[in-house]
Amino acid sequence: MTAPLDLLVLGNAIVDLIARTDERFLAEQGVPKGAMQLIDEERAESLFSVMGPATIVSGGSGANTAVGAALLGAKTGFIGKVRDDELGGLFAHDLKATGVSFGVPAASEGPATARCFILVTPDGERTMNTYLGACQGLSPADVDEATVASARTVYLEGYLWDPPAAKDAFRKAAKIAHGAGNAVALTLSDAFCVGRYREEFLGLIRDGSIDILFANIGELKSLYETEDDEAAIKALRDERNQRGMHLLGLVTRSADGALVVKGGEIRSVEAAPVREVMDTTGAGDLFAAGFLAGHARGLDNVSSARLGALAAAEVIQHIGARPQHDLVALAKAQKIF
Repeated sequence: MTAPLDLLVLGNAIVDLIARTDERFLAEQGVPKGAMQLIDEERAESLFSVMGPATIVSGGSGANTAVGAALLGAKTGFIGKVRDDELGGLFAHDLKATGVSFGVPAASEGPATARCFILVTPDGERTMNTYLGACQGLSPADVDEATVASARTVYLEGYLWDPPAAKDAFRKAAKIAHGAGNAVALTLSDAFCVGRYREEFLGLIRDGSIDILFANIGELKSLYETEDDEAAIKALRDERNQRGMHLLGLVTRSADGALVVKGGEIRSVEAAPVREVMDTTGAGDLFAAGFLAGHARGLDNVSSARLGALAAAEVIQHIGARPQHDLVALAKAQKIF
């Protein structure tokens, strides 16, 4: 028997290279501030050669969520693809060291382990340039049926929708999860990602493939093709799948906190206090981690969102997208646990 999981994440296995920079450098390199864009290997080498000193840490949006949830006590697993190279070994080690189960075999040939060049401006905003590399090798064969069926929630990273085979892997996982009576969550990941796959993401919501949706307000506006915050929130509130069921929506709004949208009702959750924003990398990832860990503990949706806000606040106060403080202790101090 496969041991049960609270959360199983399907995501891009990426190592982050984080460097401080300024708006002038972004303009010179022709990269849109605050967005994520995909680059090829040649561009990756070129960008690395001109960026400043970098901090190298394991990353990837879904992997950050898996780690955050594990550090909050959730039993967590991860499905993603690395190459059997130095960075692939670093990624696997870092996941396992935080208690995340990761058993997908590394590729022995093909592209190198994926890497993301994260440029952080003085305001803490991060601009990401991602070489997907070995990530694109994730396929349905990497999705173990027993592992998926054991997970109370299966969580898909929207960025994973770029590699075609990964779409099939997710659809397989969603079908297995629902067959086992478990929940499926999707994070929209990035407004540009939504722009590429808007109709497909709406299709997943409306055909019942998705039970829980995570988005920031920019991504939500992109999904519903509106510049108006309230119109986007209303559209999510009124969204129903083909069975007439509302999904659970979690919408983050930076310093304005988050919204819990469920069954036609909207609940507001305040942002947790922050002394200084150092790097917004991973804020959405850790919000999802906190919410899903709270959900696994049986907390109500608002309390789970408060835990998400607390985890997000921790991660934006230092460089890197992995927590550096004891999240459980923080949650206890705020009387969430």
